[in-house]
Amino acid sequence: MNTLSAGILLFLIMDPLGNIPFFLSLLKDVPPQRRRWVVMRELLIALGVLLGFLLGGQYILHMLQLKQESVSIGGGIVLFLIGIRMVFPPVDGGIFGKPGEGEPFIVPMAIPGVAGPSAMAALLLLTNSQPGRTAEWGIALILAWLATAVILLSATYLFKWLGESVLTALERLMGMLLIALSVQMFLGGVATYLHGSGF
Repeated sequence: MNTLSAGILLFLIMDPLGNIPFFLSLLKDVPPQRRRWVVMRELLIALGVLLGFLLGGQYILHMLQLKQESVSIGGGIVLFLIGIRMVFPPVDGGIFGKPGEGEPFIVPMAIPGVAGPSAMAALLLLTNSQPGRTAEWGIALILAWLATAVILLSATYLFKWLGESVLTALERLMGMLLIALSVQMFLGGVATYLHGSGF
């Protein structure tokens, strides 16, 4: 996997288009002049968490004594479930729960809105599969985060311009791409395991 494909993978996982209606519902009780500042703060917190997983991913896996193929298979399953949620969204708010009142802080906008378990699992997989390319994975993460930040900071305008139906269609298309990537990741992990076991 190269830097561009890793960036696209992380962008799909962060799902900024699918998060637009969710973010807008969370910000409805926040004064309009503070909304962009709140979104930027949450995005920076999410970036800090993801960078922590990127830099500390190898140590976490070594501490837990997890093999690369285990992370690949597990990450593929998690990404598959996230992709299914994007294609067939639950009606009750899903893993994020129902929006609360007041100004959100860290949860649920930063975590798991942007820095969700699937993004963390993907970073663990990248750092474990090719540990010498941490700088490239960092560039991929920054690029995906920047694209996500631009979209979420423009959430109000995009929602008015595109409308909920177009955003839903785009999210489901991104979900289909993520499902395909997750199947490839799963099959790669299974192939590595079978090859290592002598099959």
